[in-house]
Amino acid sequence: MARVIAFVNQKGGVGKTTNTVNLAAIAGQSLGNRSGQSQVLVVSTDPQGSAVWWSDRVDEEQLPFDFHQCHDKPEDLSRLKMLEQYEYVFVDSPGNIEDEKILSATLDSTDEVVVPLPPEAMAYPPTKRTIEQVLEPKGIPYRILITDWDPRDGTVDLEQTQEYVDNKDWPRLRTVVRHYKIHSRAAAEGLVCTQYPRGRIALEAREDFFRLAMELGIGGRPLPRQTRTQSAAKGRV
Repeated sequence: MARVIAFVNQKGGVGKTTNTVNLAAIAGQSLGNRSGQSQVLVVSTDPQGSAVWWSDRVDEEQLPFDFHQCHDKPEDLSRLKMLEQYEYVFVDSPGNIEDEKILSATLDSTDEVVVPLPPEAMAYPPTKRTIEQVLEPKGIPYRILITDWDPRDGTVDLEQTQEYVDNKDWPRLRTVVRHYKIHSRAAAEGLVCTQYPRGRIALEAREDFFRLAMELGIGGRPLPRQTRTQSAAKGRV
């Protein structure tokens, strides 16, 4: 039975596709193939097809995961956990999560939700709505991933966002995905993070996704479930 992890936030432009695709690439590289088939699947429910456009540009023989576009067939999403050929399924959701049928089918099949949150105040309200109006009423386990933080801007915004999350008693991941131009260029160049050219910047950019995979227990033993309070306390840095 597959372990399903969805990236969800009502706000667009928070890095759902970037994080979905690159985490799947790390998982695919870590697990390798089984009987000639990838053990990782990426499912896009975004009608804009950002992940589709990206994956189509990657050399098919080098793409470390399988891909499926599903934005209009809730019945397909309801079967995700039953896909025995995959160890992991990563779901990329659209910026607007108003399509209740698609969202409900996704969450009903999801083991855990990762909520990407950039360190900017404008992202706080839609993230709050996503958690309080969508995830918590359904009892879906979730964790906040602070993403797209640019170290050149200093740590003030990062620390304020961490404090905001912790004050809300939301569980958050210790990993922070930093902002690198190589991530934004990768889609156009047809690359996932495991294919970045050698160099210090590329190594640092990949490192964040390796850390994220390890924290989520991907490629190894899944981390035990925690209460929201326990997760939030452990997420403080």
